[in-house]
This record gives sequence, structure tokens and C-alpha cells, in this order.
Amino acid sequence: MREVTATRYVEPLHSGGSVPGVVEADDLGTYVVKFTGSAQGRKALVAEVVVGELARALGLRFPELVLVHFDPELAAHEPHQEVRDLLDASPGVNLGMDYLPGARDFTPKAAESFAVDPLEAGRIVWLDALTANVDRTVHSSNLMIWPTLGTVPPRLWLIDHGAALVFHHRWDTSAPDKAYDFRHHALGRYGPDVRAADAELAPRVTPELLRSVLAEVPDAWLADEPGFAGPEELRAAYVDYLAARVAASAAWLPTDFPGRAELAAEEARRAARTQAGRPDWLKRVPDLHGKPAAEKDWSAHLE
Repeated sequence: MREVTATRYVEPLHSGGSVPGVVEADDLGTYVVKFTGSAQGRKALVAEVVVGELARALGLRFPELVLVHFDPELAAHEPHQEVRDLLDASPGVNLGMDYLPGARDFTPKAAESFAVDPLEAGRIVWLDALTANVDRTVHSSNLMIWPTLGTVPPRLWLIDHGAALVFHHRWDTSAPDKAYDFRHHALGRYGPDVRAADAELAPRVTPELLRSVLAEVPDAWLADEPGFAGPEELRAAYVDYLAARVAASAAWLPTDFPGRAELAAEEARRAARTQAGRPDWLKRVPDLHGKPAAEKDWSAHLE
């Protein structure tokens, strides 16, 4: 990866759990930076690099990653103490992702005017299944549509893979052939051709490719892992695990995706269970998180 030096801290992004920040750098680029001092820790950055670089190697669209040298003094103006604490804990090398100006979230509403290619959807689902990425759901797609202006047609871009590689939190109990529940994957309703993706992509994920991807991870982010002698031994463990997982794809290949009607019915049942567990006063409070309000007719409250 290229290395750049931050020259200006623009603002935090509170939409992400790790509170990344928008940063300008000495190459005149603008980046979304994830910091080493975040609560998710270094393993989230390792997952970002491994999954992001794998995605790019397999022909999926993913913004360029760079290593960002960051001085917390750049954010001396930041008014929020919790953000300052994060930045003060993150001097040195952090991870930046190229900023996509004007990009918008991929949502079911956005998809009404955006054609999803089943082959591309299959490739994305396959990559998520390979890397155990459990954070690309109908409620949080971690997909962007970009560009949104000009003559170039908009495309799907992958972002935010810090929750992937769940096996590296439990090396001693994670089986390479483990299946995960991808029924609520963000692209499950668009007919992803996962079998075609497996036939196309599995032969390309070789130990050589995996070694080249792991070589991009800084040693400092792989140091002091219990049970491993050092960064090189840990890199080899990632390579061995992912190579074994590719070989076992028949065991984890997700193919049973619910249709839109089934998803809507599941969501209605979930909402009903949530509603039933609320006290009466809370049933009259509107939902402010983008989901349907518990109450449809508010005229009684306007008298």
C-alpha cells in the first residue's frame, strides 16, 4: 500500500461504530481513516486490508487503501472529547480508504432505481461468505453507489469490512468449513448467482494471492497475538485458514436466500415481537431509526 501523511483532519464520521474521520493528505487526496485506537482494535484494520485487497484482486470495486501517518495535533480543534481521546490514542500509522465524493448508501429504496447484476451480487456474497463478513445485511449494507453525478454510470462499491474474519477472534475453535447465516445479506433478494461466483473465483484465491494480500498488513498490527511467535507466523495462519476455507466452499456456500415477500413477513414478525414487548407508553413513540413507526395515525396526538 502507498503511504501518505495527513495534513488536515476534516471531521469525524459518527455513522460508523469505530468513528472514522475524514482526513486530507500530502498527496492531495481525501481519505476516510480508521484509527488504531478505536474500540474495535487492530484486528478490524487487519480485516479491512485482507478483505479489501482480496475484493480488488477478484475484480470487485473497492476504494484504494493507504497507510496514513497521523499526528493527533492536527485535530486539536476537535470539540468532542471522546473523538479527541480516540485520535490521541492513534498516533503513527492508521488505515485510510479513498473518499468517494457524493456516494450514497445502497438501500432497498436506492435499489429501486439501480439495477443489481445477479453475477456481481453473487461475487460479493461469495467473498463475504469466504471471509465470514457478517456485516453486510439488509439493515446495514456497507455498499455504496458511486458515482452519482456525471456521465459515468453508477456502480456498486464495497466498504467497511472490519467485522469480517470473525475466526481471528477465536483461532482455536474456528473451523474453516463453518457456515454462516447469510439469509439477510443485503444482496440476497437480488438473485445472487453464488454457484457461478464459486466456479469463477475459488480457483483465483490461491495461497500465492493470499500471501500477497497478507503482506500488505503492517507488522505492528499483527504483533503480540497470543499463540503465535510473530507476524510472519500469524500471516501464515491467515493464509492457511483462508486457503482451507476456499477448498471447503461446498460446505459454506450460501444459496438459500428468502424472497422479498418472505423478508417482509420476517420483518413484520420481528416488529410485532418488539412492539409486544414494549410498555404502553413506548408503543406511542415513533421509531426514529428509519423503520416503520409503531403508530400510523398520529391525529389523536395533535388535538
